[in-house]
Amino acid sequence: ATCGHGCKYGDCMGPNKCKCFPGFTGKTCNQDLNECGLKPRPCEHRCMNTHGSYKCYCLNGYLLMPDGTCASSRTCAMVNCQYGCEEVKGEVQCLCPSGGLQLGPNGRTCIDIDECSTGKGLCSYNRRCVNTFGSYYCKCQLGYELKYISGHYDCVDVNECVTNTHSCNLHAECLNTEGSFKCKCKRGYRGTGFDCA
Repeated sequence: ATCGHGCKYGDCMGPNKCKCFPGFTGKTCNQDLNECGLKPRPCEHRCMNTHGSYKCYCLNGYLLMPDGTCASSRTCAMVNCQYGCEEVKGEVQCLCPSGGLQLGPNGRTCIDIDECSTGKGLCSYNRRCVNTFGSYYCKCQLGYELKYISGHYDCVDVNECVTNTHSCNLHAECLNTEGSFKCKCKRGYRGTGFDCA
């Protein structure tokens, strides 16, 4: 196959027959094809012809999708919410996956609500509130330990006198109390119980 005039942007397929590369036209494939004038139009909003190709543009408030269409920039995919979102009447609202989280100032990320400091974290008398991201849990108060008693877990008093975790003086007696302990100097000694002389 010989093409006397040559094929500028294409291949010679037969005697003086050119097969043009995409984006070019003409007998010798030397002319740029204006894709913006084709039917159906390649772009949804705006089209700009370039050498051998074209570019799509979208109007303000829209984003160009890979298929050349224009999607409202106010869609869940575009807002980039941390934990997903919902679209209600054209408005996009980011969501938080738990009641212990609230939307941060940027409206996209979720920040923790400290239930312990706001008083929302309710724990029984022998437990203390421990905040976690998105929630909280109740931990045994100091001086109590978690034990499995009669079919359920409960916080029971630690007898520091028996477990030897008290700080009484060598010359003092340890007296267990609910959640704590007391020290009393033995007979013949005086002091706080932590110091006996």
